[in-house]
Amino acid sequence: MTAFNVVRFRVKPGAEQRFVDMHRKMKPNFKGFVAGHLVQTGDQTFCMIGEWRNFESIVAARPQMIGLLDSMRDLLDDLGGGLGLTDPVSGRSVAKLGAPPAAKKQTKKKTKKKSKKKK
Repeated sequence: MTAFNVVRFRVKPGAEQRFVDMHRKMKPNFKGFVAGHLVQTGDQTFCMIGEWRNFESIVAARPQMIGLLDSMRDLLDDLGGGLGLTDPVSGRSVAKLGAPPAAKKQTKKKTKKKSKKKK
């Protein structure tokens, strides 16, 4: 069953673009990783959202993900409240929300005018 991990970050002032650039250059090679999105949620705050084939893939990739995090720790600010530099959560998807079906486009029917022949 599909699973997701979400990690919240606060980046040090002035390090935002470097943080984004590092994510754009990443080529994660984690078994079971489907896709990831870095979302900017404020001036210095971001969330990384990862989609996985299953929860076990997340668990197996944690050491590699920590290695990636280690490469950017110097860009991060403490989130406060005893959280440290990151606020990670992960779990199995329990419901998938879909967009409503797109409305069908109405096409104009081409009509041919019949011409009357005069005799």
